Amino acid sequence: MISIREAGRLDITFLPAIEAAADSLLTEIGGLPLPLSLPPGASRAELSASLKLLVAGKPCVGFARLEEVDSAAHLEQLAVLPQHSGQGIGRALVEASKAWARGRGYPMMSLSTFADVPFNAPFYATCGFEPVRELSPGLAGIRRHETEVGLDRIGRRVVMRAVL
Repeated sequence: MISIREAGRLDITFLPAIEAAADSLLTEIGGLPLPLSLPPGASRAELSASLKLLVAGKPCVGFARLEEVDSAAHLEQLAVLPQHSGQGIGRALVEASKAWARGRGYPMMSLSTFADVPFNAPFYATCGFEPVRELSPGLAGIRRHETEVGLDRIGRRVVMRAVL
């Protein structure tokens, strides 16, 4: 079992590369090659300013970035190095994130992801997340931003939420 811990200063230097490597798995959605590239990931400064940043392993091979949206925890980013996928690391990061949020009194956790990528929305569904029908103001703002940066042109997006 891999250990999940709070990110340290040194860990943060590796996270952009982990995110880029994980994003490289999105070479096709719905069986079609991606026509566009993904927007750039979070900078080290943005990662450092996260509400909570959890990492898996030492040296880290994956991370979960948590923020607060509309008084709920929000899983802003989950990334695992491709060579470590399929080992339960993403699930361990999600569960540790939910436990952290529950321990801070958050009633739920939200996220926004690609609906049709097996290791995105279908994976999160197995972690207890369900699609959100009506978006709160903060979640609507996240969706507007995703549309502005071009994520909707890449694949269908869905907002999901898990009750903690």
